[in-house]
Amino acid sequence: MDSDDVDALEAAVADTWAWARTLSRAAAHALEPRLDPTAYPMVALVGSRGALRPSEISAALQLDRSTVSRQIDAAARLGLVERVPDPADARAVIVRFTPAAQARMDALRADRKEQWRAALATWEPRDITELTRLLGMLSKVKLS
Repeated sequence: MDSDDVDALEAAVADTWAWARTLSRAAAHALEPRLDPTAYPMVALVGSRGALRPSEISAALQLDRSTVSRQIDAAARLGLVERVPDPADARAVIVRFTPAAQARMDALRADRKEQWRAALATWEPRDITELTRLLGMLSKVKLS
């Protein structure tokens, strides 16, 4: 791979990152207008994986525990998540969506799927499959 290829890749990744932040901000606002967009990945993780310990959220998002704790507090104040005792270990807590937040997230995800289908309607299915595969590979690249 030559220097021009790496430069083009870095530019494309930067553009994709900016685009993804825009999508994340829009999703945060659609879920709860007062939600800080930086907390949306935590909220989305809990919404997709279900109840998680704060340490699991921290590990999955590669954020320190204090950051995750502040995000959980903010989302809890908005009625999106709640802390409850972990049934597997009463000394620990898990974070889960409130029923109202889960319903809103389910509706948001259904709407987003329809938007994706419409946006990619002219794409070849094999191109979508290949892009998904390549993005998965790219997400595992370790850079310092």
